[in-house]
Amino acid sequence: MAKLQGFEFWRKTLKEAHYVVAPMVDQSELAWRLLSRRHGAQLCYTPMLHAQVFVRDASYRRENLYNEVCEEDRPLITQFCANDPEVFLQAALLAQDYCDAIDLNLGCPQMIAKRGHYGVFLQDEWELLEKMISLAHEKLSVPVTCKIRVFKDVEKTVRYAQMLERAGCQLLTIHGRTKDQKGAMTGIANWEHIKAVRKAVNIPVFANGNIQHLSDVERCIQETGVQGVMSAEGNLHNPALFEGRSPPVWEMAEEYLEVVKQHPPCTLSFVRAHLFKLWHHTLQIHQDLREELAKVKTLEGLADVSKQLRLRCQEEIAKGKEAAERESSLPFPHWICQPYVRPAPKEPFANGNSQGSEVKKTVCQKRALEDSDGTADTLSKNQQKKRARNPNKNFCPEQKPKYIRCEQCGNPKGNKCVFSLCRGCCKKKAFKEVADCPSHGLKFKTKAEKRKAEEDQRVTAAVSEVEKSSSSPQPVQESNTVQREQSEAHSLR
Repeated sequence: MAKLQGFEFWRKTLKEAHYVVAPMVDQSELAWRLLSRRHGAQLCYTPMLHAQVFVRDASYRRENLYNEVCEEDRPLITQFCANDPEVFLQAALLAQDYCDAIDLNLGCPQMIAKRGHYGVFLQDEWELLEKMISLAHEKLSVPVTCKIRVFKDVEKTVRYAQMLERAGCQLLTIHGRTKDQKGAMTGIANWEHIKAVRKAVNIPVFANGNIQHLSDVERCIQETGVQGVMSAEGNLHNPALFEGRSPPVWEMAEEYLEVVKQHPPCTLSFVRAHLFKLWHHTLQIHQDLREELAKVKTLEGLADVSKQLRLRCQEEIAKGKEAAERESSLPFPHWICQPYVRPAPKEPFANGNSQGSEVKKTVCQKRALEDSDGTADTLSKNQQKKRARNPNKNFCPEQKPKYIRCEQCGNPKGNKCVFSLCRGCCKKKAFKEVADCPSHGLKFKTKAEKRKAEEDQRVTAAVSEVEKSSSSPQPVQESNTVQREQSEAHSLR
């Protein structure tokens, strides 16, 4: 059977999916996908899988794809991150029988993607991407799709999308944010870029970004003309988003936990993360249960904390509206599934430069962390924990001790290193030169001398043994000769 392509693939295989659950690392696992499908999702992606690990590790393949095969979980697209055409192809060949398409992640903006050189950090390497897509398109039995982020320039974004289409991409998902729009600078996704790409290509396009309610989905399709809309964070806070409902949190939490029990195994950290997302607004009030949710180590323990949260919310409801409306900043009571909107960041005045502050007012940042001594804006959560253990802990970079850098790699050198290097560089140099470095506990010279002394001792012992053996048999030989001569003389008589 010929491989379906483009709009035919979208209509027949994906069944004209409009509502799509995004690929989310450690979050779009089987149980969550099934829950989302029950509440309106028509297409789901696996979490992003690392192609190189997928190829070399059989247990990684089983845990992340093979063991999650389920008839209810289709259509399904498997997403990989990769930066090598052959590795991407090998991983895709191993996965193609368990999904309906293979997606290449070209949109991840996180630091781990930068270090691994994948995701959005490949968006300028068009020759490499063209080779990866074309090779997979030629060899696979299922279509190849891509998920990208936009460039600041609309025209460059359009050319980028057209290049991927020419290479063999059969469906394009566009996140309407740039590489730099992440974390505190997430901001608003640009649908105009998505609209321009949709007009310029002849393959189905999905839009991603700014989706918090079903009304956003409908408005996005109307304004951009895309075939479908993908949701990530909106779906995590409200799995019933595509139904147009905002149910009580406990309804979604209890149903999710039930699905987890029906489809084991599910990693406990995944379940915990989902409950933190669902109960996010309520946990800002009930901090004691927040700590409890972080500590429990069993599925039953997580379910028990969720039950306690439900009981507390129901108590608030029974007390009437005054107690129910304490969180006035939220559009709904905190026990209702609703999106989390990051507050706008503060204007930077530290360097006296407020240029661009009007633009920065529109971007978002993570919520401020509470701290009793008023340092919430400066201390991270990890630093606050350290401060709790040691009140005198100093986090000021100016007051931290200055370290002399290693001459070779720039890392802090050992204070008493004989080579004035860090441990890694010192170890290489000491090994090469057969030297010692007491500061780093390296004893290559000492060990070499010890081995040489032991070898010399063995040689000396062997030589003395040979000398001893060579000198002692001579009398025996002489006596044997005398006996032989006597016997010969006796025979002659």
